[in-house]
Amino acid sequence: MPDTIYVLNGPNLNLLGLREPDIYGTDTLDDIAGQLEDRARDLDLKIDMRQSNHEGHLVDWLHEAQAEGAKAVILNGGAYTHTSVAIRDAIKAIVTPVIEVHLSNPHARESFRHRSHIAPVARGTIAGFGALSYLLALEAAARL
Repeated sequence: MPDTIYVLNGPNLNLLGLREPDIYGTDTLDDIAGQLEDRARDLDLKIDMRQSNHEGHLVDWLHEAQAEGAKAVILNGGAYTHTSVAIRDAIKAIVTPVIEVHLSNPHARESFRHRSHIAPVARGTIAGFGALSYLLALEAAARL
């Protein structure tokens, strides 16, 4: 049975493809899920893709990833990247490796986006490559 990679997406990512396409691109979250599933099959992995606008769901899913024995978590925390100590603490509390991912480069944007609460407790961060950021994170997760 293939190892599972949880792909967790935070607030407003359900609007991908519509919201600020000049920053986030035109791929929808479903488009990205399809790309990930195609590549995951080649890597003998399974994708469990989820999105929520609610911080507590992301915390619960991080705990679940650990409990279910996921190989890794790819996390796009959206705005919670810059605000959520709860998500940071959940990542720190689990041994499942977490890869932080962003479509845009937060350091090339507003100053409030320059600080990530996730980065210090994540295995690594991939940012600025649009939908490709997710595929690069999947490649990294497969090699953990």
